[in-house]
Amino acid sequence: MRRFLLIPHIKIHNANAMSSPYTIGFPAMTAWLGAVHALQRHAQQQGFSDVNFLKVGVSCHAFDLQVYKGRGDFISSIIGTSNPLDKDGNRPAFIEEARCHLTVSLLIEYDGVRKVKLNDFIALINQSLPRFKMASGDILSVKPIEELYLNEDEPSELRKITNKLMLGHVLIERRDLMIKSMNSGKKDALDALLDHLKLMHRVKQDNDGNVTWTTQRLEKGWLVPIAVGFQGISDLAIAQNQRDSTTPHRFAESVLTLGEFVMPYRIHDIDQMLWQYHVDQSQNLYLCQTNTQTA
Repeated sequence: MRRFLLIPHIKIHNANAMSSPYTIGFPAMTAWLGAVHALQRHAQQQGFSDVNFLKVGVSCHAFDLQVYKGRGDFISSIIGTSNPLDKDGNRPAFIEEARCHLTVSLLIEYDGVRKVKLNDFIALINQSLPRFKMASGDILSVKPIEELYLNEDEPSELRKITNKLMLGHVLIERRDLMIKSMNSGKKDALDALLDHLKLMHRVKQDNDGNVTWTTQRLEKGWLVPIAVGFQGISDLAIAQNQRDSTTPHRFAESVLTLGEFVMPYRIHDIDQMLWQYHVDQSQNLYLCQTNTQTA
């Protein structure tokens, strides 16, 4: 029997939409797993030392990217706030700050909480959540937490959980499309990523001179680039003027892959939408991934 906490309809204001150094959109998976990890540490400090949050699923119900597109504009512009003002009260140089307002539900698999303490544990999370930030955004409201159970031998129980995530889209990992594209030809990871994101417009003219335009992508589905972690690009060492003089420092770069937003009723294996941490020290990789993907 697997146990889950459902934190439904978290309304977040001004979340960080700069999901990686290259992309603007839905917040990175490191932001969601980081927020859940902070929640776990808080619970442990409040006396629930045995609690362990194992995996996280994210269902997006609403997403409002803070951009502006004027009449006749080809691209959208970021709505900046220019905060804070400088010492003279003037606006500082423009710093790109992509923001979004969104509503999400988090499905957290956990263990370690005894049943006699479960009500106190849920009450603590309900009370603490409004003080937390998620994806650098402020939590405006959240519905009461629900406890869910899953017996994997009963398919109907999975349907009960996915119904709780409606109406929304859950984010799953589609690294398999990247691997397939890279193995099928001489393409690097960036080309494979862009091939699945670009729109291909084609025109066809029949014998009577009628023109038909079609638009399609390489694969069907709502595919998006998503930041899933970091790769170290230097050895562990002590850097000059680092903040913590006792902890080794390492330069790192963001790791991107393909994700796909799907309706929850299309999920047939709950691990397909549950993300967890994965560390590969041989490749200096720190990733968020689903365990349905190959390494």
